[in-house]
Amino acid sequence: MKSLHIIGSKQVAGAERWFVRFLRALQARGQDVRAVVRRGSELDADILAGLPCSALPLRTVWDPWSRGEVSRLIAREHPAIVQTYMGRATRLTHIDPRSGIVHVSRLGGYYKLDGYRHAHAWIGNTRGLCDYLVRAGFPHARVFHIYNFAEPVRLVDPQALHALRTRLAVQPDDLLLLTAGRCVPVKGQRFLLDALGRLPASIAGRRLRLVVLGDGPLLQDLKAQARAVGIDQRVIWAGWQTDTAPWYALADLVVFPSREEETLGNVVLEAWAYERPLLTTWFRGAREIASHGEDAWCVPCDDPAALAEGLRALVGDAALQQQLVAGGCATLQRNFSEPAVMAQYDALYRHLTTAGPL
Repeated sequence: MKSLHIIGSKQVAGAERWFVRFLRALQARGQDVRAVVRRGSELDADILAGLPCSALPLRTVWDPWSRGEVSRLIAREHPAIVQTYMGRATRLTHIDPRSGIVHVSRLGGYYKLDGYRHAHAWIGNTRGLCDYLVRAGFPHARVFHIYNFAEPVRLVDPQALHALRTRLAVQPDDLLLLTAGRCVPVKGQRFLLDALGRLPASIAGRRLRLVVLGDGPLLQDLKAQARAVGIDQRVIWAGWQTDTAPWYALADLVVFPSREEETLGNVVLEAWAYERPLLTTWFRGAREIASHGEDAWCVPCDDPAALAEGLRALVGDAALQQQLVAGGCATLQRNFSEPAVMAQYDALYRHLTTAGPL
């Protein structure tokens, strides 16, 4: 089956990484797949190497020329499925259902929905998001829930890992905390920095150090906050990393301090995949996919004191850490494995292309 996948993002973050690994998984299953990305974006580069790809201007959501370019590409390729990601790509894609081409809009957030209603079907990556679509009047029979699968674990060469430890001056008794995500308000990094400032430099004989894996508009504010609370020497600002495997391999514990608005949180899945104990806030996505004390240690959102106490609880309890790792592995295999998720996409595409008029 031929499918065309359109995304209009300028930068690469969690959603874009999902886009890449999903298309590679489709390709690995023998699907005829083509990516359509924004010209000059970070996706319009080597990150999609090996995948058939077209770059279009995708200028603005209202641009008639961009819409025309998308329509002409779809007519030329004539795929069975066109799947769009987020607002820009969806708004620029308009397909007559009589063409036999099915337009599926995949949502990974609680967006304003006016620009999505013209699609033929919708995928939400959480049940809560699907409920949101149905409450907004989208037809229940055309709204489908499919989770993300975790990024495949890549084994890191021990020498490369040693080199990274040396470059970061990580000592044998350091306990390395990792938080990953764009430096934007919803990710809640400021609450984690506040929490770290409430803790001593060492717990249970181990020096606490935090790696912030990400970039974005709040980065300079976060650095200033770290200086203000006196923890700047305990924080490693790693920036955005296309290859996160060495950082997860190096981490002792993953912290995900997102706010209530977070939809799913791919970092949760990545922590489970890399078998790292997870401390996460109890945002709406975490409440759906995680279980406190079984596969994650969950604390309230926007609460630095609770984050600090969660860190105390985990750092000092090796048995609890092992319990959460085992639970995370089980949850991942049960609900978020690549074979399970891709089987759902295979079934959905077959259903949409054989269900008759939309």
